[in-house]
Amino acid sequence: MTEETPGFEEKPDVPSGATPDDAEPKAASPSPEEAAAPAGDAKTAGLVAQLDQVRTALGERTADLQRLQAEYQNYRRRVERDRITVKEIAIANLLTELLPVLDDIGRAREHGELVGGFKSVAESLETVAAKMGLQQFGKEGEPFDPTIHEALMHSYAPDVTETTCVAILQPGYRFGERTIRPARVAVAEPQPGAQTVKAEETTEAGDDKESGGPDEG
Repeated sequence: MTEETPGFEEKPDVPSGATPDDAEPKAASPSPEEAAAPAGDAKTAGLVAQLDQVRTALGERTADLQRLQAEYQNYRRRVERDRITVKEIAIANLLTELLPVLDDIGRAREHGELVGGFKSVAESLETVAAKMGLQQFGKEGEPFDPTIHEALMHSYAPDVTETTCVAILQPGYRFGERTIRPARVAVAEPQPGAQTVKAEETTEAGDDKESGGPDEG
């Protein structure tokens, strides 16, 4: 039997050529993928931040473009509206200058003097003025309207129930909704007291009807 030496413990066999450190387990070193993961996350975060900035800038530029487009459309509408207004004013001024000529043509027609070449020229002028939008108004018997009529003569008449145009001294003219010249007219009002008499007659007629008619003698 082999005697064991007291105080010594047996050690595991170590292969020849190996150091004691080699026998101890080593901590596993990180793989290349694990080492690159933090760097990749940081890069992704940076790209996301840049993308957010680009999206914000794109939204701002889009809003600016939309605002400029709206301003341009408003500018075009305003220019078109001003152009139409200037054109209407120019036509209205031209037609206003022609009114005395049209008045002369009207008087010549009333007196039977619109004949021959003068008649042809006059009718052509009236046609052109009508094509440009000139409209004549004012008729006898229509109610007096101070917005389109100018009363030059005044009288009373028993056969009217309201202020009425009884004579057209000069016709009125309008261009579109613009009154170039009011119609100059003679007006007649109901005879003073006529309404009272008429009201009394109506009342008496009603009383007679309710009582069965006038008394017979």
